[in-house]
Amino acid sequence: MNKNSIYGLTIEQLTEWLGQHGYKPYRAAQVWNYLYRERVTAFTEMIDIKADCIELLTENFTIQTLREHVKQEASDGTVKFLFKLNDGNLIETVLMRHKYGLSVCVTTQVGCNIGCSFCASGLLTKTRDLSSGEIVEQIMNVQHHLDAAGEGEKVSHIVVMGIGEPFDNFQNMIDFLKIMIDQKGLAIGSRHITVSTSGIVNKMYEFADVNIPVNLALSLHAPNNELRTKIMKINRAFPVEKLMDAINYYIEKTNRRITIEYILLKDVNDHVEEAVELAALFQDKKKKTYINLIPYNPVDEHSQYQRSDQESVLAFYDTLKKNGINCKIRQEHGTDIDAACGQLRSKQIKKDKDQSIKS
Repeated sequence: MNKNSIYGLTIEQLTEWLGQHGYKPYRAAQVWNYLYRERVTAFTEMIDIKADCIELLTENFTIQTLREHVKQEASDGTVKFLFKLNDGNLIETVLMRHKYGLSVCVTTQVGCNIGCSFCASGLLTKTRDLSSGEIVEQIMNVQHHLDAAGEGEKVSHIVVMGIGEPFDNFQNMIDFLKIMIDQKGLAIGSRHITVSTSGIVNKMYEFADVNIPVNLALSLHAPNNELRTKIMKINRAFPVEKLMDAINYYIEKTNRRITIEYILLKDVNDHVEEAVELAALFQDKKKKTYINLIPYNPVDEHSQYQRSDQESVLAFYDTLKKNGINCKIRQEHGTDIDAACGQLRSKQIKKDKDQSIKS
């Protein structure tokens, strides 16, 4: 029987669970400290917790549900991990180095059903959601990797932008966020966490109402319905005008800025005409939006899409700036390894299948 990850419990849930088994709240605080401050890798390392409590935890939970399967390190310090779950599924997690700190991109699902036509993550359809513990454990495994290096480095930023649609795994994602920002745990600042969605409108409203003060990013990638539907099938259910209503609600409810993600695809959505249309779309909310222009990482299976040339990227950027839109061109990481999200996982699954057939 597979045990649940202890990392899947918020401090409130851990306190309640231990309370139901006769332990006072201070015991939960001790366990929490061992997990996130001492960062133990086994319950038996919790040396000042009584043996009966250790036995109870061991019988019901596990600290390790992910195992490192493949690790790629890029020349810029980016590290891409391919983790194997207890059920044999593979997920990706990426550590990126910035001037402002160390950022980790986490995965929320095994595969993805959103089906964006340019994306490596959707090459393999969704098998299941990750538990909150499996999401948390990605951060913990990266932190253990940093701890082992002995440099005293810590994960400081998180982006929920890996494989899968976070809002399609909503409650587990929310629990993950609560665990990450807990001040007696990893204590990652809420402003240092960004959640990305492809635009599940009803969940955008719910996320605004939950009001966890992390950042929200919307993957838009096109300024009109015709073009967006061609490259993102989710637009059939949630067209641009519904997205704009949800953005307006989010801004009004939270008074926070939202980031608009826009991948530039050569001769598809990178013309000055699209830039003008995009600028018009956000003209009335330019103080509360920020457009992130993203160079495309080509994917073998999506050969119809190519990276925009530098001239087109700069023309697009200049057009937005001339129209008063806050924007930037995203800095790239890990370009000398499998840079596109989902690419390493897809290649490894294919490699494993080929080896199985040969054997």
